[in-house]
Amino acid sequence: MNDRTIMENELNVVKGACELYQHGATEASTAEVHEAFKCALNESLNIQNKIYNLMAEKGWYPMETANQTQINSTKQKYAGQ
Repeated sequence: MNDRTIMENELNVVKGACELYQHGATEASTAEVHEAFKCALNESLNIQNKIYNLMAEKGWYPMETANQTQINSTKQKYAGQ
């Protein structure tokens, strides 16, 4: 496995953890449990952001710049929801 594949796998694992923590916070039955999941979610989001930034620096996670037409189209698509 090369570095890029390892980082992609790491990013996917952390994204999965974020989903689980978010679900746990939503379904928590007490304030203490909710707070524990929320803290874990925030920590995982920070880790995800660091991994993403490292991958972007190396050109492994390219971003596409949206033009104004694409932005307007997306706004219209979700405006009625």
